[in-house]
Amino acid sequence: MLFNDEKLAQKAKHITTQAKVPHPWEFVHDEIGYNYRMPNINAALGVAQLESVKLFIEKKRTLATAYMTFFQGNTVAFFTEPAQCISNYWLNVILLDSEAERDLFLTESNSQGVMTRPAWRLMNKLPMFANCQHGDLSNAEWLEKRIVNIPSSVKL
Repeated sequence: MLFNDEKLAQKAKHITTQAKVPHPWEFVHDEIGYNYRMPNINAALGVAQLESVKLFIEKKRTLATAYMTFFQGNTVAFFTEPAQCISNYWLNVILLDSEAERDLFLTESNSQGVMTRPAWRLMNKLPMFANCQHGDLSNAEWLEKRIVNIPSSVKL
């Protein structure tokens, strides 16, 4: 037994698993958290996965191409790699016209079993950073209200 205090054990688990608050699709963090979860077996799996990284990137780029084709000529904007760059398309993202459209899309897609998520909340909006200094974030705030992360697995 690592802890003899259940409340302290829960607190330790919470902050070592990124201090995420459970939610069906949003990433909400209620304090500063860390990602301290890598046993040796996970490290070994990671090394083995590196052997397949080229294939994974190829599959992700193929999926991104399918998304580009699907969203072409649509009012939904699919984020693509900038000119003279090569993206690994770790995360595929679309941009909707408004926060209301984003929320409707999130509700409808998730209710149909398609896991979509909004962009992560801006750091200054998280409780633990609410009093931190920041500059003009109007562009980031505009994007935060419109971005949706769409399925990006290599298994798609």
